[in-house]
Amino acid sequence: MGEEDTATVGSEHDYIAYRITLGRVAAVPILVATFYVDCWWGRTATTSIFIAAAITDWLDGYIARKMRLGSEFGAFLDPVADKLMVAATLILLCTKPMVAVVLGPVPWLVTVPSIAIIGREITMSAVREWAASQNGKLSEAVAVNSLGKWKTATQMIALTILLASRDSSFERLLPSDMESTAKK
Repeated sequence: MGEEDTATVGSEHDYIAYRITLGRVAAVPILVATFYVDCWWGRTATTSIFIAAAITDWLDGYIARKMRLGSEFGAFLDPVADKLMVAATLILLCTKPMVAVVLGPVPWLVTVPSIAIIGREITMSAVREWAASQNGKLSEAVAVNSLGKWKTATQMIALTILLASRDSSFERLLPSDMESTAKK
């Protein structure tokens, strides 16, 4: 265990952030299963699971910082959980192409951005791993910062919208004239 890890051993809250993060990892197969349930509750469950994952992404980091439970393993596991959830969601959305009201079926509408997002995640992970093996200054240059947190938040919101747009219960939120256009 690292120095940070041993600082929290013995606390009743030692592993709460870990449990939340591991819950996100465990939710990925459930997200996949509900995505392919072909009824209203399957789509609603998928969207709800993703929203819960997005909220717990923030929550586990907040708890770790607030209770000083941060650790090297936690810093490793949290982005892995995020990448698994985001990549799984992007791949799932690619399996059922969207229908744009104006353009009709547009199979590349999610696929091309998905390739870019997953490619960026793999590239940044590789760069961070390489920088960590070089020296401290390089690691600091590619460390996670507030811009990355905004990117993650924007990505989670966008994916939530894409998942929710597949949900027929979402139509209740649309104005009635848009509802008839969306069904065409």
